Amino acid sequence: MKKVSLMVLLAVSTLNFQACSSKKSENTDSVENAENANEAKEDAGTGQDEETADFAVKAANGGMMEVELGRLAQEKAASKDVKDFGAMMVKDHSMANDELKNIAATQNITLPATLGEDEQKHVNELAKLSGKEFDKKYVSMMVDDHKEDIDEFKKAAENDKTNPAIKDFATKTLPTLQKHLDAITAIDKSMK
Repeated sequence: MKKVSLMVLLAVSTLNFQACSSKKSENTDSVENAENANEAKEDAGTGQDEETADFAVKAANGGMMEVELGRLAQEKAASKDVKDFGAMMVKDHSMANDELKNIAATQNITLPATLGEDEQKHVNELAKLSGKEFDKKYVSMMVDDHKEDIDEFKKAAENDKTNPAIKDFATKTLPTLQKHLDAITAIDKSMK
């Protein structure tokens, strides 16, 4: 009987521990929390459609990463061009982030408060580098990231289902993203 009671107690403890662990991991990623909040709002009929909310969350998360990486570039890059590009990232993406926050507030969209786990890993990875090694990794990441961003922003700008305020934001931001891609592509070519 003691063995059965001990086994039941052990099983219950294990289940409680797993439940606590899964709740803890669910609550640590700001991006997941924002996505869950937006899904709940949509289900309640008070939020935006999933595509609009997902785009806003991705744009906010990506914008925060651009600012953090831009700060690192100003601090750790060897090349003046890379440092200058980093400064442009901080300036332009901070402005875009502020604009998106204002739009999200008026459209009942929850944005992440901090970087998502994946983006934080990129920041942590680059924070360990400096000089030419930093420049190479940062420039490569920025080329890829801006190509992806342009694709995402074009989709949002061209999608008739996208919330009009978010659609306007995407349309308005596209030329800046293209300017960033052109600048980082030129830096990339000059480094080879």
